[in-house]
Amino acid sequence: MRSTTRTGPTTSSRARARAAADSAWSLRSVGGVRVLQAATLGGIPWLLHGFSTRAGGESRVAGGTALNLGYTGWDSRAAVDANRRKFAAAVGARDWPFATLRQFHSDLIRTTDLPAAGASAKPLHGDAMLTSTPRLMLAVQTADCVPILFADTKRRTVAAIHAGWRGTLARIAQKTLGRMRMEFGTRPHDVVAVLGPAIDGCCYEVGPEVAQAFAAKFAAAAEWFEGPFERLACGEEPNPLPWLTMMPPGHAPPPPRVHLDLRAANRWQLLDAGVPARQITASELCTRCNADLFFSYRREGSKTGRLMAVIGIRPDRAPRISALKASKRTRAKRAAR
Repeated sequence: MRSTTRTGPTTSSRARARAAADSAWSLRSVGGVRVLQAATLGGIPWLLHGFSTRAGGESRVAGGTALNLGYTGWDSRAAVDANRRKFAAAVGARDWPFATLRQFHSDLIRTTDLPAAGASAKPLHGDAMLTSTPRLMLAVQTADCVPILFADTKRRTVAAIHAGWRGTLARIAQKTLGRMRMEFGTRPHDVVAVLGPAIDGCCYEVGPEVAQAFAAKFAAAAEWFEGPFERLACGEEPNPLPWLTMMPPGHAPPPPRVHLDLRAANRWQLLDAGVPARQITASELCTRCNADLFFSYRREGSKTGRLMAVIGIRPDRAPRISALKASKRTRAKRAAR
């Protein structure tokens, strides 16, 4: 584990100002809906994308309203549908269908090549999607996990990934790159990758069994973990007497927990797969720290809302490879020469 002591996170206002000022990101407000966008993806003319915040919605929450984009038990379907329409309009995809998944922290990857009119059918189980279909918005939902968006700049195909610690452990980002290569002929050095807002290591405590599982699969795992006294969770003050516990006499204290940097783990996997460092952008915003911008399961529990990361291909810029069959035909022609 790293021994470097790190200070607590910046305040949400400072983080928001840094995100807005940083040339790598823009925080736009459209009709009251705030959308975070990466400059690397924003510079691709055939592409639309965005990472939602909690601002500007119609879901009723304590103290006001919020942009909940997930069909949770505490919110009405009508409010979520209205929020999704507002978010789609804010990213420039008004009336586009959303392709979503029943996410379950897996490494299951789906290829979505349905006609646009049928794309809003019953969601499949999985945690990553890829497509070459225009006017179809791939959407993954998060409330602390890492949302990852891919764009193949040569073949004009896209992917969206939901990476929690289980998906990260299963290398879902690397496997999605492999699936894109199999389906569309994607090469890692043609991919632009963006890791959106997620819980940072300052707030993401996990048990020692998680650290052990990562250490068994990744040589670099020690770089992604810090000990319980090396980093403070959001708003915590250092304990001057850390050997004292609140446990009654005769009871063993709980095992020490460690802090995991999920974004660092996924960035490492992308580099290891061959994506150039200059084509990887990672947000520094922590979902748990920035309560005015993001929902967070760790902060709010099961009644929190859901954020969305979306990516889609503009219909007026048709992709060069539209389906697996086209890729197969190309390979067949080459083999016949």
